[in-house]
Amino acid sequence: MAETHSHVLADGTVVTHSHEEGAMHGHMHTHTQTKAVLNRMSRLIGHLESIKHMIENGRDCSEVLIQLSAVDSAIKGVSRIILKDHMEHCIVDAVRENDTEALKALDKAIDQFLK
Repeated sequence: MAETHSHVLADGTVVTHSHEEGAMHGHMHTHTQTKAVLNRMSRLIGHLESIKHMIENGRDCSEVLIQLSAVDSAIKGVSRIILKDHMEHCIVDAVRENDTEALKALDKAIDQFLK
């Protein structure tokens, strides 16, 4: 029996796919923050475009660095939302269903996130 589920990627993209029951990720994913993540990503993209224009227009490097710092902070905020949502839903389901592959994937993602 095929199951369909979605993943929210680090960039806010929602990917939906299906797989056969018992295949990798045997649990259904539920994300409650997808809309909030996508809204934040849209604002981030707009902010990055503004910074690009600042650079094109020769704005002061200090101003550009301040804006880049704000974007960096916002990206970290979006990442925390995705991680929290993943922990509260997908990982809870993975633990309940003894899905060790999902737990290994989380471990790898946390290592990448903390670099």
